[in-house]
Amino acid sequence: MNILEDKNQCYIRAAMEKGTPQERETLEKALADIDFSILEHIERKETVNERGVFAPLDAVELEEIRARGEEFKKIGLEAIRQGKVGAVLLAGGQGTRLGLDKPKGTLNIGIHRELFLFEQLMRNLMDVTDEAGATVPLYIMTSNINHEDTAAFFEAHDYFGYPKDAVKFFVQEMVPACDYQGRVYVESLSKVVMSPNGNGGWFGSMVNAGLLSDIRERGIEWINVFAVDNCLQRIADPVFVGATIAYGRESGAKVVRKAAPDEKVGVLCTEDGKPSIAEYYEMTEEMATARKENGDLLYGFGVILNYLFSEKKLEQIADAKMPVHVVEKKIPYMDTEGNFVKPENPNGYKFETLVLDMVHMMEDCLPYEVEREKEFAPIKNLHGVDSLDSARELMKGCGIEL
Repeated sequence: MNILEDKNQCYIRAAMEKGTPQERETLEKALADIDFSILEHIERKETVNERGVFAPLDAVELEEIRARGEEFKKIGLEAIRQGKVGAVLLAGGQGTRLGLDKPKGTLNIGIHRELFLFEQLMRNLMDVTDEAGATVPLYIMTSNINHEDTAAFFEAHDYFGYPKDAVKFFVQEMVPACDYQGRVYVESLSKVVMSPNGNGGWFGSMVNAGLLSDIRERGIEWINVFAVDNCLQRIADPVFVGATIAYGRESGAKVVRKAAPDEKVGVLCTEDGKPSIAEYYEMTEEMATARKENGDLLYGFGVILNYLFSEKKLEQIADAKMPVHVVEKKIPYMDTEGNFVKPENPNGYKFETLVLDMVHMMEDCLPYEVEREKEFAPIKNLHGVDSLDSARELMKGCGIEL
């Protein structure tokens, strides 16, 4: 698709007409590198969001995990020692909502001492690698906005004591944003408006960054993917890894027991017989409040974005192409007159792949219960629910010195 020949593309055409020769050249180069076939998904935007029939999915609960913990841990530690387990940290975000104009992982979460979010996550990982006596390769997904800052931060802090050769950075793929007519927005005379391709795009971004050969050379069979904002999570947790292997599953998901029927978390369940995640806004009141005979919620376990995937299966998914969701957003842009517009209401589409689709493309998934107070402290705001304040309280409760 030659976007420059599309007479409909008024923002790009206006930028080409108004720009200096150098700006035009820069814009042309950028356009040549963008796959505009993503715009075709606008026509399919209704069908991709259609959901199938949901049904409950039983989790491996704490009681069983405690009873079989040593068995699971032995299997998991063996996999780690054999170099079969890798980890992927999703760290493309900025700390804007936390008053930080830098990568979210550089946030100081300490009170009486300096303790960075990245540092705490690395310590969580090293708890496991110290016990295993083996290194877990760590791949860190950044964005075009924070890549250099993130890599420099790790370098400046000597990778927080982790072996440098076991850490690799890669940039999440970006896709163009457009208005409701499919006309691609520009942010300046030389730049197209681009946005990250969603939290389901991490494996495809790894492949495009040339890291598949590294994964294969290292003999990695399992990849634990997790988000930057949960400072308490266990990474490459041998008990979780061992349980997933012991149950013979292709994937596993750490889950917490819902605090209330209407808690705003995605719930692990099945959809048309395959594992899936029902978002809180997709659940009927009947689903949300239904209970088992023992009084527990039927759909009672929420995901915390900590998954374990079979690497072989991930390669199959990458070949099969993941569904692309067309999402309405407020998109700042430069209009055809050259004015910068910051809309107050949604004015166009961004294109995202979602990790829930990745789960749904697996044959099966093991919901693995963790204690909320010990493994779930997301930092999304400065104060209130899921905040720096609440995370600090939970960290104190786990004996972490702040």
